[in-house]
Amino acid sequence: MPEFDLDNFKKTWQQEPVRPKYDSKDIESMLNKSSRNYVKYILWISLAEFIIILLANMYYSFLGDDTSDLMSVLGKLGIDHSEGFETTISHLYFVLKMVSLALTGIFVYLFYQNYRKIKIESNLKKLILQIIKFKKTVQLFIVANIGLVILFTLILGVFTITVLVEQNVELTNPTLTGFITGLILTMGISVVLIWIYYRIVYGFILRRLGKNLKQLQNIEEEN
Repeated sequence: MPEFDLDNFKKTWQQEPVRPKYDSKDIESMLNKSSRNYVKYILWISLAEFIIILLANMYYSFLGDDTSDLMSVLGKLGIDHSEGFETTISHLYFVLKMVSLALTGIFVYLFYQNYRKIKIESNLKKLILQIIKFKKTVQLFIVANIGLVILFTLILGVFTITVLVEQNVELTNPTLTGFITGLILTMGISVVLIWIYYRIVYGFILRRLGKNLKQLQNIEEEN
């Protein structure tokens, strides 16, 4: 993944025996092209995530059983697995998966709109504002995914407690403590894994995009 660095570019340019004539417009154009590439990389990654989530949902909907682990845990808590209960669990999982798919789809669209605007943007000040907006959109996407995991975990927790109350299942303190602890640990591990993933994949590109942004701002100040 190529990176354009204004300081290194100036240093190399100064060492050239015959210096080509690069003005701020040329450098701005190079930074513009580089920034568009970084935005395009994020667009591709988010699109790949959308396709993977879609395929996973299709697989579990027609071939797999993504509720078996939860049903096993609930069985150990003493919950009766009636047909209506299993149907409710399946519907709950389906809604959660659709929300996740819709969220990713919305941000894929937003990333594309940002890429399209940056691609055609020629005014330096507008380009800088557009890059800032794009970075905020990516950060919102990361926060939204983490928030979604927390929300899903809380919904499953509340649903489980509600079923326990409805079926008059009394949990001893060790069992109840273990359930709550397991729920919190699962949520915490999921959040950390998501944060690490986006920190590595998106963070790497955002750092380079931020460097381009700083260089474009320097050009704007010089003008």
